[in-house]
Amino acid sequence: MQKRWVRIVIAVVVLFLLVVVLVPFLVNADTFRPTLQAQLGRNMGRSVTFGRLSFSLLKGSLVAEDIAIADDPAFSNEPFLRAKSLSIGVQIAPLLFHRQLRITSFTIDTPSIRLLHGANGRWNFSSIGGPAAAQTPSQESAIPDLTVGELSIKNGSAIVASVPSTGKQFVYSGIKLSVQQLSFLKSFPFELSADLPASGSFKLKGDAGPLDQKDASNTPFHAALTLKKFDPVAAGVLDASSGMAAVIDIDSQLVSDGTTLSSSGTIHASHLKLARSGSPATKPVDIRYAVSNNLETRIGRVSDLSVQTGAVATRITGGFRRTAKDLVLDLHLAAPNLPVDALEDLLPTVGVNLPTGSKLTGGTLTASLAITGPATAPVIAGPVEIDNTRLAGFNLGAEIQGLSAIGSKGTGTDIQTLRATLHSSPQLTAFSDIYGNLPQIGTATGDGTVSPTGALNFKMNAKLNSSNAVGAAANQAMNTVTGFVGGFLHPKAKPSAPANNGIPLTITGTTSKPTIRANLGAMLR
Repeated sequence: MQKRWVRIVIAVVVLFLLVVVLVPFLVNADTFRPTLQAQLGRNMGRSVTFGRLSFSLLKGSLVAEDIAIADDPAFSNEPFLRAKSLSIGVQIAPLLFHRQLRITSFTIDTPSIRLLHGANGRWNFSSIGGPAAAQTPSQESAIPDLTVGELSIKNGSAIVASVPSTGKQFVYSGIKLSVQQLSFLKSFPFELSADLPASGSFKLKGDAGPLDQKDASNTPFHAALTLKKFDPVAAGVLDASSGMAAVIDIDSQLVSDGTTLSSSGTIHASHLKLARSGSPATKPVDIRYAVSNNLETRIGRVSDLSVQTGAVATRITGGFRRTAKDLVLDLHLAAPNLPVDALEDLLPTVGVNLPTGSKLTGGTLTASLAITGPATAPVIAGPVEIDNTRLAGFNLGAEIQGLSAIGSKGTGTDIQTLRATLHSSPQLTAFSDIYGNLPQIGTATGDGTVSPTGALNFKMNAKLNSSNAVGAAANQAMNTVTGFVGGFLHPKAKPSAPANNGIPLTITGTTSKPTIRANLGAMLR
């Protein structure tokens, strides 16, 4: 009895092996190639070609070699997609007994994809499944509406570039795509991931569809976006010469109805740097945002953007628009009465370093700034004011060369008010209408600039405060000197008190090591 069962098992195994070995020879899969190429081409609106088509019974699939999908001729004559192989899952029984091709899945192995963005805002994949793919009622379809159980891409790579070429292109690798129940006419779940330069990663998971027949890029979808260790400089999004840098994590929700794309979530930025002369922030900055973008007009709105570091938060609102070359900003930053202590860590990111050994303590900062121009080179302009703070560890009065002999005593400088109008661009940061009230010293007015390398060039006029010993001594000394020299040069001139009219000061050096000089010669002219 046992031997009989052994013979039966052996017979079944042999039969199975014979089927596996012989069936692929009995089924000439390559005869399906013209039909399959034509049907895929009609559904995609693109020419689809591939090499020899073979059949694998074990995998239950047809395998096509050297697949190529044509690009939109308005963009390029090169293929939109090339792949090493395409595995097409099929139902076995209809194929073997009725020679019917019923597709269950597509698996594209090691594809290379070219994503091109036109000056008019359209992508080269926008026309996929569009009017060119429409079928007449009389046409029979071997793949009705191109509905398949699963579409997957493994180990893909993509090049993202502009047409006409701007010389900048982005390359992404390790692309994986999984789509379940793919249909051009219904919604379907998908998951997309990729590797980013400098060990970053990208993941998008959600539902999309039905496919927009006019522009595939406007297909409705909702998805969760996760970006880890994204380095915009390494990825080529930011030019290293701009001076801006960060390592970014993003968790957000994306929703598109085909007309408007909305996004909200959190950006976590580490090692943030915003100027060429700046240095990375020592603490991370969190940005919570909610933005929307009209896909047709390419005009967007920032309804809420909150920049937070520690307990400090500033709000940014406004709009933006996309052009062929850049993202153009038109934003407003409101920072009312923010604690100065908490903001101190962000000053180095914009190239402002306090004098060595000093620290701001107490007080508030108020700013109302317009942020305009290209996102890669914005211009920031508006009034900035600091009130009731102290620059501990730096005695400004004692640092004024020419007056240092009668400089104030102490290890800090009280600042009752310091305000100016800021105009900052990648080329230069300028401060105008500067007014400072330092009770220990007096008041100062003027303007000046900070270069991208951090070099200072300020022209100020200081009026020393006669109500304190320092100011009184300085004023008396200056009046004596200038009165004597002035009387010697102009004997008939009436005595004056030039120190009361202000002492010209020049400030050079850098913010961390400023050089302040009293221009006594200007007072004698």
